[in-house]
Amino acid sequence: MKILMFAHTGSLNRGCEAIVRSSTDIIKEKVKDAKVFLASEQPETDRLLTRVDGIFDASRSEIAPYSLDWLIASFQYKVFKKDTYALGKIEDKIIRRIKDVDVCLSIGGDNYCYGEQPGWYEVNRRVKAQGKKLVLWGCSIGEEDMSERKLADLRQFDLILTRETLTYTMLLSKGLTNVKLCADAAFTMEKEELPLPAGWQEGNTIGFNYSPLVWKKNERSRDAARALLRHILETTDATVALTPHVIADGNNDYEVLREFYEEFKATGRVLLLPGDLNAIQYKGYIARMRFFIGARTHATIAAYSNFVPTMVLGYSVKSKGIAKDIFGEEKLVLNLSDISDAAKLKAKFDEMVREEQALIRTMRRSVPGIKSMSYRAVDYLRELVR
Repeated sequence: MKILMFAHTGSLNRGCEAIVRSSTDIIKEKVKDAKVFLASEQPETDRLLTRVDGIFDASRSEIAPYSLDWLIASFQYKVFKKDTYALGKIEDKIIRRIKDVDVCLSIGGDNYCYGEQPGWYEVNRRVKAQGKKLVLWGCSIGEEDMSERKLADLRQFDLILTRETLTYTMLLSKGLTNVKLCADAAFTMEKEELPLPAGWQEGNTIGFNYSPLVWKKNERSRDAARALLRHILETTDATVALTPHVIADGNNDYEVLREFYEEFKATGRVLLLPGDLNAIQYKGYIARMRFFIGARTHATIAAYSNFVPTMVLGYSVKSKGIAKDIFGEEKLVLNLSDISDAAKLKAKFDEMVREEQALIRTMRRSVPGIKSMSYRAVDYLRELVR
């Protein structure tokens, strides 16, 4: 079976790296003849993914003004109100690879949470036009993200694998019959335990992840996050490990966390993890934390999968759905509007500390089942291809 993963923006987002890394591993573990190829918008960031069988440049191509392609695309749009020719040229680097594989996996778990995606819609249409299997792999989509155009695109998938029950239930309610429930493959990802940095307290270090994405969506949230850090330092004797998880230009956790570090480093109880670690190395640190507070979904998955009590600075259905599947409720997940309220952040942190042992017991019961659900995605994939 030859598989092409696409809709991947690059591994400077360690969550994207985690999806590719863990998905490749579980597919190859259960499908012995599988060959996995990756189409990446930033292939130079993916060289660390040594188990994939090939990495292709899938960056978007430009159409030069007044070129033949530009004239054809303009004519098609003006006369027929269609943009399929232009989109096909823009996404040509992916489209040309379709003929060489059996299955195309759209792996951007939350790509459909960010408005219309006409480029992906066109790629999907070309996949089906060539008679290949099309799978949406480990997705999360909110009802507020849905549109008629998006629903029409989702109908053409041979298989949609949702990573939590909120998305699963919503898509079924829209009349889709090609939907199965699994879990994010990153729950199964290995970890690499590097030496602990100076100042780390074994058994008493709290991870803290905050992102520019959350800050842009709620500008007051940074002040509330700062107040939460101060509360942790005043009410506990723990060390705080500031933990980046996305280091892409314009969306770099390390930059905003470094500002927090400079502000609190005089306490002697705050450290900043390096900004150049890979996903399994960050997971190795997160696994050894007592608590974790995170805005990035795959950083919180790294915590959950190692039974670390976790508070989520959530901003979409994925964080809510994952928590609900683990705890039976949206436990310790704050909505985007809540994370600018310092009092709510402090109260949730105090709740996490009070319920530490109960949270660990619940995760020890439920997370093994979640990991099994991750593997179920491969079973569905095999059934589809057979």
